[in-house]
Amino acid sequence: MFVDRHDAGVRLAERLAGLVEEKPVVLGLPRGGVPVAFEVARGLGAPLDVIVVRKLGVPVQPELGFGAIGEGGVRVVNPAVVRVTGVTEKDMAIVEERERQEVQARARRFRPDRGPLDLAGRTVVIVDDGVATGGTARAACQVARAHGAARVVLAVPVGTPDVLARLRQDADEVICLETPSALWGIGVCYSDFTQTTDQQVVELLRRASDQLDVMVDVGPLRLPGRLVVPENAVGVVAFVHGSGSSRHSPRNRYVASVLNQAGLATFLFDLLTVDEEHDRLNVFDIEVLAGRLGRVTTWLADEPRVAGLPIGYFGASTGAAAALRAAAEPGNQVAAVVSRGGRPDLAGPCLPAVRAATLLIVGGRDESVLDLNRWARQRLRCENRLEIVPDATHLFVEPGALEIVAGLARDWFTDRLPAG
Repeated sequence: MFVDRHDAGVRLAERLAGLVEEKPVVLGLPRGGVPVAFEVARGLGAPLDVIVVRKLGVPVQPELGFGAIGEGGVRVVNPAVVRVTGVTEKDMAIVEERERQEVQARARRFRPDRGPLDLAGRTVVIVDDGVATGGTARAACQVARAHGAARVVLAVPVGTPDVLARLRQDADEVICLETPSALWGIGVCYSDFTQTTDQQVVELLRRASDQLDVMVDVGPLRLPGRLVVPENAVGVVAFVHGSGSSRHSPRNRYVASVLNQAGLATFLFDLLTVDEEHDRLNVFDIEVLAGRLGRVTTWLADEPRVAGLPIGYFGASTGAAAALRAAAEPGNQVAAVVSRGGRPDLAGPCLPAVRAATLLIVGGRDESVLDLNRWARQRLRCENRLEIVPDATHLFVEPGALEIVAGLARDWFTDRLPAG
């Protein structure tokens, strides 16, 4: 069902895109849930943390939980289970002490230099790599609620309908991508289910904290954006979204995550304000959009975290026209441009002046746009190439199509953005 946890997280993030406006907190269940949660947090532009919980198992039947505990002394007990099993206060105290020590030890390992995020009044998205019995996920929902979460959303790539139904007793909403009738183990749903280590959890939390939400001045306006800088970055790519999209585009975020893994910093930002988006004419004002991109490029060149790194543009649809129009400006130092399903024809008069190496990627079934890209390529004087993704349409929604786009963009940028 999934290539790996990265693939599952990206797909889950796309499904959860509607939560962006709620400004949620994303919590991953360690260890395997954290790589999935990392991609969800990136897709939602949300902070990421782990939720360290332990199920309190009945001594003679450990798989049956009489409650759960979490950080900060949070304790949830199910009186019905206590009553039915006859577990005593003494038995409960012994189990709780053992599990409390384990919670504290794990929390110190995963967050050696800080405490947990504050959940009070927030929408909390709890993520795991799948649910088999649902015991840990249920405990996590209960603990998040006890920490003051206003709304709890449980999001998993895979789970059976009966388990998901039980989990709806503890979560306000349950989101699941695949729901097989039977599930003998989470690992069988992944091609690569390599065990996640504690160190990888720590590293993912660190990387998540490296994501920086910023506001960039472009003349009288300020545009919001998110800068992600991997360790030892070799270049930075500005994403120029198309009509009807924004910095929250799940497709662009997926491509950005692939570039991040290859050591490239990425900057996704909004080209238009909320008010401007209501006028469709603004979407096609390529000169204005290119001017704003030019100012963003200047900002990137001066931003301390990426200053000195070579710059690339990744443009989609009308955003590709803005990217090529900006790249044609005298003095623009962008080194490489990638167009995904772009409209380079909208930058027609400027195409001969583009100096950056340009890759045009078009779906094989996107025939009208393919013709426009062939026309534009004849007018480019820079290094350029046209790549056609077979059987793909304009948005590359077909299975595997966006992965091909991301791989082509990664290779183009890593080959043409020399280390700064």
